[in-house]
Amino acid sequence: MNRVSIKGEQHPIKKIFSDDFMFTIPLYQRPYAWTKEEAGELLEDLLTFLGDGNETIDELNPYFLGSIVLIKSEQPAAEIVDGQQRLTTLTILLAALRASLPTEHANDLTTFLYQRGSLIAGTPNRYRLTLRERDADFFKEYIQNEGGINKLKELNSVELMDSQKLIKENAHLFLQRFHAIGEHCCIRLAQFIITQCFLVVVSTPDFDSAYRIFSVLNNRGLDLSVTDILKADIIGKIPESQQEKYTKKWEDTEENLGRELFKDLFSHIRMIKEKKKLSKSILKEFQENINPAAGPQQFIDEILAPYAKAFSDIYNLTYESEARAQEINQLFKWLNKIDNFDWVPPAILYLSRNRNRNNPDNLLRFFRDLDRLAAGLMIVRANINERIERYSRLLTAIEQEEDLFNSYSPLQFTPEESNNILRVLDSDLYLMQKIRRYVLVRLDAALSEGEASYNFSNITVEHVLPQNPGANSEWMKWFANQQEHAQYVHRLGNLVLLSCAKNTLAQNYDFDVKKQKYFTTKTGVSPFALTTQVLREQEWTPEVIARRQKEQINVLKNLWRL
Repeated sequence: MNRVSIKGEQHPIKKIFSDDFMFTIPLYQRPYAWTKEEAGELLEDLLTFLGDGNETIDELNPYFLGSIVLIKSEQPAAEIVDGQQRLTTLTILLAALRASLPTEHANDLTTFLYQRGSLIAGTPNRYRLTLRERDADFFKEYIQNEGGINKLKELNSVELMDSQKLIKENAHLFLQRFHAIGEHCCIRLAQFIITQCFLVVVSTPDFDSAYRIFSVLNNRGLDLSVTDILKADIIGKIPESQQEKYTKKWEDTEENLGRELFKDLFSHIRMIKEKKKLSKSILKEFQENINPAAGPQQFIDEILAPYAKAFSDIYNLTYESEARAQEINQLFKWLNKIDNFDWVPPAILYLSRNRNRNNPDNLLRFFRDLDRLAAGLMIVRANINERIERYSRLLTAIEQEEDLFNSYSPLQFTPEESNNILRVLDSDLYLMQKIRRYVLVRLDAALSEGEASYNFSNITVEHVLPQNPGANSEWMKWFANQQEHAQYVHRLGNLVLLSCAKNTLAQNYDFDVKKQKYFTTKTGVSPFALTTQVLREQEWTPEVIARRQKEQINVLKNLWRL
């Protein structure tokens, strides 16, 4: 087995931007993203270190710019795995300094932007840093080439890509600042950057080890992710004439969904395709089993884009239709309250299919049943293997266009499963911390016919009959012994919802006082149907709790068709 060599060395900027390195930004990297805030912070930090000019450059303390991670062998060619934002910003900074200095100093700085070619020898200019293909020519013309930065102001920002707008904005920021500090300070700053600013360069010839190094060193910012690597693999297999079109489609999809959800989407796509628990890294399973690079355009057009649209609608509650949209989005809202995301792949697969998306009646029927299934599996605390097995069968049924609504479908409960759910609901629900609030909120919404709106972070579950009633309290008249108290105290019929935490001492008030001080708001009206029902009761005896228990179980039976 060959060992991969890893090198780590500290270099000044004059070494970084020299013939020893020829930096390129690979396709999987994101576009340039530093705003004026980040670029301005870097410049002001450098100026602070530079000081007021009383010291020579050699006497100044070195300035550490951080680390960069490269894929690099003995040749100058180096792919940037981590560090493109800093290297790009430093290049813009040097170009702006060049434009702010007399010719003799400006010519010196050009050396750090590109190596001049030769007409006689027929060699082209060799640029120290080459951006991604979409920005490379723009960067050369308006930043690296002499005089280019002064032409930036002529460009209409509306016509530029986002990365190019940021390059333009940061270049103008630097030019304005250099004009303000004057020529002498600019010369000192250029000397300081070139000789006294350092980067640690970590390099390895192997991509996997470079990515591992990056993951260890960089736990902030716009991390390189599995999706970035897959993007390089997939876009790289598309004919060059179509790469820009599909790169834009990919990046628009990622931007619309958001970077974190976009990464989650690939986990859901893997589940849809593989229908089993992850056994390797998601990257390896994608590359080896799903292999989207074998049909890259088809993957983006027929899987990535429609699945992302479905996922966005489900997560953001943004399904649109002339009918049923509000009911469907309400079901998405409830599904998003489930304490796992194993239900998401079948939801994405079903919604992404045009025959379903354009049939809101079918969507409503399917998502009612999916909500029921997900809630039921959560209530009985089905483990991850049980959930994956169930949803895998459901994915197969969706793909094979089986009847999802017959009694044998994996979307439906068996009589035994329904009984198990009812058994949990009819037991000491309060002791089931992971589901008690969810069940009570669903119950309350059903009692209010779905009209209530809930903020989960402000809702608490409370007992009517206290857990520890006083020895001489009214409660002891209604619940004469400990056995009877234990039988009812944690049951559904004895539980209510409150919109905020109350004084724990008030939990033990007698019933009439508790209704006034504990179960009402400042306006005297409870926002919860469950709690309002309690306020109507004149006493709180075992018979009252038993009646409420039966009524509330029946509501849940009807809600989830148990």
